[in-house]
Amino acid sequence: MKLTVLLLIVIGVMSCWAGWLDQTTDFSINTMSATHSRGESAVVKYGCGACHTIPGIRGADGLVGPPLDKIASRTYIAGVLRNSPENLRQWIRNPQAVDPLTAMPNLQIPESDINDLVAFLQTLQ
Repeated sequence: MKLTVLLLIVIGVMSCWAGWLDQTTDFSINTMSATHSRGESAVVKYGCGACHTIPGIRGADGLVGPPLDKIASRTYIAGVLRNSPENLRQWIRNPQAVDPLTAMPNLQIPESDINDLVAFLQTLQ
């Protein structure tokens, strides 16, 4: 009898946990797609496509900077920073602090938009 009660409790806890996990997963996916969407909007807002070719962004066919397709799979950012989300944030925040001779302008992008841009760029595998 005690084993049956214990088994029912374990099954109940696991069911609740599985339901919570599904809700958490759905929330993460929704948050990620919202951030991705804001990142796409930020790419357009800051005119990134004037200098870069960016897949999925209409009119983003610039040839000044490198194309950003597969940016998330590259080893380096700007040829000098190891590719990581934090280094990408650093680069977008102040490119001249990384490479004083870069043609990429410092657009004074707010941190929230930088985070959205990085989230979007990280999807470009």
